Amino acid sequence: MGLDLEYIEGQTPLDEDEKEGLLIPTIATRGDLDEFEQQNIEQAILWSLKRPFKADAVFSESFIQTVHKRMYGEVWAWAGEFRKTNKNIGVDKWQISTELRYLLDDVKYWHTNNTYSPDELAIKFKHRLVTIHCFPNGNGRHSRLLADIVVSKLYGLPVFSWGAANLVKQSDTRSAYLAAMKAADRGNIQPLLNFARA
Repeated sequence: MGLDLEYIEGQTPLDEDEKEGLLIPTIATRGDLDEFEQQNIEQAILWSLKRPFKADAVFSESFIQTVHKRMYGEVWAWAGEFRKTNKNIGVDKWQISTELRYLLDDVKYWHTNNTYSPDELAIKFKHRLVTIHCFPNGNGRHSRLLADIVVSKLYGLPVFSWGAANLVKQSDTRSAYLAAMKAADRGNIQPLLNFARA
C-alpha cells in the first residue's frame, strides 16, 4: 500500500488492515489524506445543510453511520462501519453498539425533556460519542459535525465555530480543544462548551 502516516497528539492510529481500505491508491502522505478527506467532509456538510432532520432520525445508529459514510465514503472502504479493532481510546470494539444505544437513549431523553440547553445537549452528545469512538478514523470530526447538525437542525441555532481553525493540524487551537476534551473526560463540560463557541 505504501501509506505511511505520522500521527499528532490525539489522533488514533490506523491498523494495517484499516489502511488497506483506502480507496484512492495515489494517496501516500498525511497531507494527501487530509486533503481528500476534507473534500469528502465538505460534501457531507453541504448534504447536511440542505436537509431538514428530525430528532428521531438524528439520534439513531443508522444516522450516526450514514453521516460517517457521507464524510469518508469516497476515501475509505470501511466508512460508516463500526471499528473491528481496539484503539488507544474508546470502548472495547464489542461494546460499541451497546454504549451507542445507551447514549442515544440518553440524548433522546435529554431532548424530549429539555434537560440541558441546546448547546450543552449537543456538546455532551459530541463528547460521549467521541469517547465511544465508533469508527477507525475521523471520530472527532464526525462528532463535531453531528453536534452542528443537532444544534442547527433541531434547535435552529448557528453551528459551532470550534475555535474557527483546522483541528486536524497541530496548533494552539488544537491543543486548547484537546485540553477541553480532557476536562470533559473528568466531568467538566464547561471548557468544551466555551471552546465550541469560541
